[in-house]
Amino acid sequence: MEKEKIEFVKSKVRNIPDFPVKGIQFKDLTTAFKDSESLRIMCDALIELYKDKGITKVVGIEARGFIFGSILAAGLGAGFVPLRKPGKLPAKTIQKTYTKEYGEDTIEIHEDSINENDVVLMHDDLLATGGTMAAALDLVKTMNPKKVYINFICELVDLKGRSLFPADVEVTSLFDFEGE
Repeated sequence: MEKEKIEFVKSKVRNIPDFPVKGIQFKDLTTAFKDSESLRIMCDALIELYKDKGITKVVGIEARGFIFGSILAAGLGAGFVPLRKPGKLPAKTIQKTYTKEYGEDTIEIHEDSINENDVVLMHDDLLATGGTMAAALDLVKTMNPKKVYINFICELVDLKGRSLFPADVEVTSLFDFEGE
C-alpha cells in the first residue's frame, strides 16, 4: 500500500485510553471502517495481497475479524469460517483457552470447517500481544490445511506479538504503530 494511503488510513484510527482496562491504549479501527475511502483502501490492499495465493478459506476472528474476513472471502472467491467465543457456534466445535494482555479467553471453531485441501487465510483487525491469533492458529493447524497465512490490518509493533508465530506462516499487516 502506498505511503500516503497508509497515512490516510492510520489518521482515521482513534485512540481510546484505558480501554477495556486501565493501562491499555486501545486502537479503535471502527473509525477507519466507517470512512468510505479508508474502507475501500483497506479492502483493495488486502485483496491485492492475497489474490494469487490460492486461498480457499478465510478464518475471521470474532468480532472485528468478521468484517474484513468476509470481505476477503468474497473478494478472493473463498469460503468464510467464523472463529468465535464459546457457545456461539451450533455444530460440534474444538476450542482453545489462551491468555491475552488483559485476561484469559477461549475461542472455538467448527471441527469440520477446514480440511487438508484448504489454503487458509486467518484474519483479525489488530495484532497486539498475539495471544488470540496464536490460539486460533493452533486450532486451525489441528485440521491439517495445506498452507496457512495470517493477516492483520494493524500491528502494535512494540508488543512483539509477531514473535509468537512460526517461520513457516507468513504474517502481514497493512500498517503498524510504534511507541504508542
